[in-house]
Amino acid sequence: MQREQWNSRIGFILAAVGSAIGLGNIWRFPYMAYENGGGAFFIPYLFAMISAGIPFMIMEFSLGHKLRGAAPKVFSRLGIHYGLRLEWLGWFQVLIAAVIAVYYVAIIGWTISFLGFSFTQSWGTDTNAFFFNEYLQLGDNSPTSLGVFQPHIALPMAIAWAITSLAIFTGVRGGIERASKIMMPLLFIMVLVLIGRIVFLPGALEGLNYLFQPDFSKILDTKVWSAAYGQIFFTLSVGFAIMLAYSSYLPEKSDINNNAFMTVLINCGFSIMGGIMIFGVLGYMAQEQAKPLTEVVTSGVGLAFVTIPAAINLLPAPYILGPLFFFALVVAGLSSHISILEAVTSAIMDKLHLPRKKAAAIVCGTGFIISMAFATNGGLLLLDLIDYFINNIALLFSCFIELIILTWLFKIADVRDYTNRLSEFTIGIWFELCLRFISPAMLGIILVRNLVNTVNNGYGDYPIADQLLLGWGLIAIMLFISILINFASNHKEEL
Repeated sequence: MQREQWNSRIGFILAAVGSAIGLGNIWRFPYMAYENGGGAFFIPYLFAMISAGIPFMIMEFSLGHKLRGAAPKVFSRLGIHYGLRLEWLGWFQVLIAAVIAVYYVAIIGWTISFLGFSFTQSWGTDTNAFFFNEYLQLGDNSPTSLGVFQPHIALPMAIAWAITSLAIFTGVRGGIERASKIMMPLLFIMVLVLIGRIVFLPGALEGLNYLFQPDFSKILDTKVWSAAYGQIFFTLSVGFAIMLAYSSYLPEKSDINNNAFMTVLINCGFSIMGGIMIFGVLGYMAQEQAKPLTEVVTSGVGLAFVTIPAAINLLPAPYILGPLFFFALVVAGLSSHISILEAVTSAIMDKLHLPRKKAAAIVCGTGFIISMAFATNGGLLLLDLIDYFINNIALLFSCFIELIILTWLFKIADVRDYTNRLSEFTIGIWFELCLRFISPAMLGIILVRNLVNTVNNGYGDYPIADQLLLGWGLIAIMLFISILINFASNHKEEL
C-alpha cells in the first residue's frame, strides 16, 4: 500500500507547526520565563533551541522520511540493522501520545465552553468561583473518585472529537493539511490582532517589563537551564511519535534541514508572541486592580480559565476581544490534538495493515469513550495528576532513551549525511555534538531531578495510592504493553 504524501511543503510545515503550537505556548512559556529570571531565561532558552530543539527536529524528520513509518516501524527497522529489538520504544511513544490525546481534549472542551461564555461574559466577576464551582463543579473528589458525570463538559469535548476525527478520517492531504492551512494562519492573525490592541492598554508595558526584564543572577542557576530545556522538548512535540509520523509522509525530495529550522523557529517565535500577549493583559489587570502583577498571576489551568476571563472583563469591547481570544485557543488546541491522534492512527495502520478510516474509527472511538472520565466532578484532578507523570517522567524518559540509542549505539553521522544530501544547506559537526553530549546531559539532569523529587515528595496533595495507580502504575502499564508488543512481534518473526 503506497504511503500518503503531503501536497506541498507549506502544508507539511504548517501541520508540523500546528502540532508544536498548542495551548502550552500561550501559558507555559510566559510562566517559565517569569519564574526563571524574566529576560535572563531567554539566554538558556535560545541555547536550548539551538542545541536541542533544532537537532532533535532534524533527527526525527530524517528518520521518519528515510524509514517511512510511524514510530514503532521506525525503531523496529533501526534495530534490525544492529540486531536489536527497539519496536517497544516506538510503542511507548505512541502510548504517551494516546494518553495525552485523551486528557488534552478535556482542556479543548473547556476552551470551547468558554468561547461560548465569552460573547456575554457569563462567567461574571468572580471567575475563580465560576470555573471551579459552577462550571467544573469541583467537590470533595479525587482522581480515583470522580463523582457525577457532567453533560455540559462532555458536549464540547464531543464537538472537539468530531472535528479532530474528521481531519484524521480524511487523511494527510484531505484533512490534516487542509485544516492546518486554514487554522495556523488564522491563529497567527488573531494573536497579532490581540497583541495590537493589548500593548496600547494602560499598564501593558509594565507587564512586558516583567516578562523581558533580565535577572542575570539566575543565569547560573541549574533550575533555569533545566526549565529552558524542558520547555523546548515539551513545546516542539518531539519524543512522542508525532514528528516521526508527519515526516514519513514527506515526498522523497524534501529539504529536511530547512523544514526543521522553520518549524522550530516559527514555534519559538509564537511562544514569544504568546508571552507578549499574556503579560500585556496581566500588566493592564494589575493597574486596573491596583495590585502588584505577582498577585494577579496564577499558573497552569488557572491562568486560562480564571485570569483570562477576568482580564477580558476589563478589556475594551470584551464581546469582540473575548471571543477572538478563546477562538484562537480552540484553534491552537485542535491543531495539536489532530497531530497527536495522527501519530497513534498511523502506528495502528502500519502494525495491523488497516485502511485509514478503520484505524481512525478504532483510535478516535476508543479515545472518545475513555476521555469521558474527564467530564466528571473529579476530571480536573485526574487530568492534573496524569499530566504531571506523563510530561515530567514518561516523555523525558522517552526522549532520553531515544537520544542514547540513536547517538551512542548507532552512527548519528549517518543521519547528518542523509539530511545534508537532501537539503539546500548543510549542517556541521555541531549537530552530532549537541545530540551526543549536550542534550542527553541536560535531559538526564532534568529526568533525575524529577524522579528524585517525585519519589521523595510525591506530587501535590494527592493520596499516595492515587499516585501509585494513576502515575507510576500508568507508566509501568505503558512500558509493559510496549514490551509485550515487541515480544509478540519477535515471536511472530521467529515462527
